[in-house]
Amino acid sequence: MQVKVQVYAILRQYVPDASRGPMVMEIPEGTTVGQLIERLSIPPELARVVFVNGVRQEWDWILQEGDEIGIFPPIAGGAPKALLTAPKKNFPSPSRI
Repeated sequence: MQVKVQVYAILRQYVPDASRGPMVMEIPEGTTVGQLIERLSIPPELARVVFVNGVRQEWDWILQEGDEIGIFPPIAGGAPKALLTAPKKNFPSPSRI
């Protein structure tokens, strides 16, 4: 069966064809998300978030014909610690502006 796979950010270095955009892959029926990641030779600890047809799925999710899969590395972010511990300022409420 065929699925469409898109690999993002640093994960592209493990999948040479990924830099050209979505890839159409032929996989056996019953293939799971985890087996697909193994087949792509992406280190498991780097494939943190996987979407199938726009819905986040776990590694044991069984793929279906025509599925569209997006594989993302760990995503860092959030407010720097300095901002979290900085003194709060009194800003006017939106109704007073």
